[in-house]
Amino acid sequence: MPVMMIAMIVLLAGCGTQPMVLDPKGPVGAEQRDLIMISTVLCAIILVPVLALTAWIVWRYRDKEGNRASYKPNWAHSTTLEVVWWAIPIIIIATLAVVTIRYTHALEPSKPLKSDKTPITVQVTSLDWKWLFTYPEQGIATVNYLQIPEDTPIKFELTSDAPMNSFWVPQLGGQIYTMSGMAMTLYLQADEIGHYFGTGANFSGEHFADMTFDVNATSKQDFDAFVAKTKKVPNKLTMESYEALAKPGKSGVQYFSAIPDGLFEKIVTKYTNGQSIHSGHGAAAENAKETPKSSGSEKNGKMDHQMDHSQMKTTK
Repeated sequence: MPVMMIAMIVLLAGCGTQPMVLDPKGPVGAEQRDLIMISTVLCAIILVPVLALTAWIVWRYRDKEGNRASYKPNWAHSTTLEVVWWAIPIIIIATLAVVTIRYTHALEPSKPLKSDKTPITVQVTSLDWKWLFTYPEQGIATVNYLQIPEDTPIKFELTSDAPMNSFWVPQLGGQIYTMSGMAMTLYLQADEIGHYFGTGANFSGEHFADMTFDVNATSKQDFDAFVAKTKKVPNKLTMESYEALAKPGKSGVQYFSAIPDGLFEKIVTKYTNGQSIHSGHGAAAENAKETPKSSGSEKNGKMDHQMDHSQMKTTK
């Protein structure tokens, strides 16, 4: 046992970088890190003594000539021991349940973050095998690159125009699924200026490993400069160029100075055959009914309303 522990320490000493989920750079990631640490400590209270006792019993009562360990084959019951080994796990499990419920409620992905700054909306579409980010308020789009201002809540609206995937920026928060015909919502925030790793965390075919993207958290001034610079690029995202982009294949970083009106809504409703998009939080029945004869403005209004309710607690 001591030799194994020393070997583990030596091996772990070679890990020069801390796991990203344990080095959060935002409020959501920080709370998730705390939940991981608390759960690990509570589980260790049970696991460490059990494993240690198992090793000690194997050593103490091993078959060895001259072993004088007491042997009581007729021993059957001890009230004290029964109370100890049942009470401790029950208390720990109850504590873990309370902690988990509290953090699960606090980390509801569609819950807006407390901030005195107005959230910026970024619409995320997972494709084969690339990520499309559209900024509806700024009228620009990027592929496999995301730039956000620091210390500002980002409201991600997510869907898929390909197999289901999972959007994940480990240092900012947990994963959330992207699914066709559904509009999910996830609030994240970067508290520090820096470059962060983003990825698709779900198997989605041949090049799923290439579904990574860079997240660049900058000052508000640098973010505004990025928007102004992107608006000057010659490439514009049209419905025709989007259809070409949506075809299976890898892609590098791309920038678009304009986006089609209602692109995200069209992607969400692409596979619904005229039905309303899925409402994941038990919205009222009237919100889920079809509205085939609604005017354009009514449809847009209803879509926005439904998107606010089309969330699922799928953050991992």
